[in-house]
Amino acid sequence: MLDPVETIRLFQKQPEPKSFKAGEEIFIQGQPGDYMYGILEGEVDLIRQGQLLETLKPGETFGEGALITHEGRALTAVARTDCKLAYMDEHHFLFAIDETPTFALQVMRSLFNRLKKMG
Repeated sequence: MLDPVETIRLFQKQPEPKSFKAGEEIFIQGQPGDYMYGILEGEVDLIRQGQLLETLKPGETFGEGALITHEGRALTAVARTDCKLAYMDEHHFLFAIDETPTFALQVMRSLFNRLKKMG
C-alpha cells in the first residue's frame, strides 16, 4: 500500500477532492465507472451483493477495476465515515501507472486481494 502522502502526490494534479458524508454511496455495483479514487480522509466500505467485503482507510485506492475492464463496477462503495476522496480518470490512471511502478504494484495487489475475498 502507498502511504497517504504518496497517494496525495499521485492525485494532486486532479480537480478538487470530492467529499462524501457517512453512509453516502460513492458508486453502485453495476454502474459504469469513469474514475478511480484515493482516500485522503475517512473510511470507505466496499460491498458486494449486500456483504461487506473490505473497509479502506486513508492512502488506499479503489474503483480502478472499471478503468481497466471498461465494465460496470464490481462493487458498491459507501462512505463509512465522512470522507474526502481524490479521483482520477483513465488517462491520469494510465499515466500514474507508467510513471510510478509502486502505484502499479499497489493496484495489482489491491485487485488480487479483493478477488481472493470475493472467492
